[in-house]
Amino acid sequence: MSDFANPRRNVVFISKATPGDDEFVLWLAPRLEAAGYVVYADIMRLEPGERWRQELTSTLQSKSVKMLLCARDSTLNRKGVQEEIGIAEDLVKELKDEKFIIPLRLEEHKKIFGIGELQRVDFSGSWASGLSDLLEALEKQGVPRDLTSIRISPNWEQYRQRNGIRIKDEPESLTSNWLRVVEVPDTIRYFAPKGAIDHGKFSKECAKFEYFAVVHERGFFSFASLEDVNDKLSQVGTFELVYEIDTLAFVKEGVPNRAIRPRDSSNWVLFIFRAAWETWAIRAGLLRFEYSSGSAFHIAKTQAAVGQRIRWGTQGERHSAMLRNITKKHVWSFGVSATPHPWPYFHFKLKSRVLFSEISGEEAGAVLKEASAQHRLRRTVCKGWRNKQWHGRLRAFLELLAEDSAYINLAVGSGASIKLEAMPIFFTSPVTTDLPDEIDDAAEEPDDSTLSGLATEENESE
Repeated sequence: MSDFANPRRNVVFISKATPGDDEFVLWLAPRLEAAGYVVYADIMRLEPGERWRQELTSTLQSKSVKMLLCARDSTLNRKGVQEEIGIAEDLVKELKDEKFIIPLRLEEHKKIFGIGELQRVDFSGSWASGLSDLLEALEKQGVPRDLTSIRISPNWEQYRQRNGIRIKDEPESLTSNWLRVVEVPDTIRYFAPKGAIDHGKFSKECAKFEYFAVVHERGFFSFASLEDVNDKLSQVGTFELVYEIDTLAFVKEGVPNRAIRPRDSSNWVLFIFRAAWETWAIRAGLLRFEYSSGSAFHIAKTQAAVGQRIRWGTQGERHSAMLRNITKKHVWSFGVSATPHPWPYFHFKLKSRVLFSEISGEEAGAVLKEASAQHRLRRTVCKGWRNKQWHGRLRAFLELLAEDSAYINLAVGSGASIKLEAMPIFFTSPVTTDLPDEIDDAAEEPDDSTLSGLATEENESE
């Protein structure tokens, strides 16, 4: 007699092979749920690897009242399925349920020791007929179900949609939102005052230091030279160079003999990177706006007029994109926020932004301050922009500001700079998909590292 009285055991566990049995399981599982049963299959796993395997084993051992075994040679030969059969055979004895394993015959197959004599439910001729027989068998065997609170998991259909994207054996050019850092100062320096100073004034002046400083103990770190420091901070006191260290070693290892951890040293360097970017953007005349996640910088009327097309492209490309225009009785302006990262190499990750302002005559007036209003307009105006338009605007933004240079130089000293490539990193994927090249109705891009197809035609027809 099976342990049906145990309330923990109410799961109908489907043992399957991936991906060979996926189509069948995606058809079967929601129909079992519609009949009131609780269903589990590894399609529903949340994470790969050891954690997923532990969850699967725990569900089979502790919660399952029946195991439905997809039966065909290709499935029964899989190591994972054989392990599940072994666990199920132990449960047959533990639960005293000789019918704990129910084979679902999908094709003719060789007999497997231990389950060869079990009564099979035949799905090989008709899935609908097999489902009818299976439901009858589950009911006869008293498998618990609840017809008062039927719930069909949306994950079955979501999995089907994710795996319904056809992969084509064709290369695809991809553009990222990463700007590679191609040059950084070789060393970072630690400076300290020679004598007594006003530490309150010292901290305030370091915060305003033209070449950026990270205060630590009695001194500060900077990429600037000693001459820069004593020139720009002369009102505070006289400084000396205490030590300097290789920049990459500083980021990766910290300074062990001075109890500086790599996490702190890496954050200090990234702080200088971010401050240098923001200073460059301000000097370029961009419009700064504070979002909840940080600062972004947008094209202002000094860079581009409303409705003006900005040409972009290299090596024969001929494209254009608007960076400011009027729509929905508001002026929108394209911009970016930039976040520096040290891994796998120094780069800035850009997130595209669109800022809306009131109209004043034929130009932008006051920026809309309410986040809800900004969000509503972005959802309305931008949802129809194709990915190639987003990337075209990003390219136009960067090339407009870099002018004729292939690089963006962020000054961190009178003779030192962080040099970025002004063109995003490109990749080539060996395959492509039939995914549409546009953003759907639900879509605010949550992942600012998303890749998308490189534009191959004129970006806009506005």
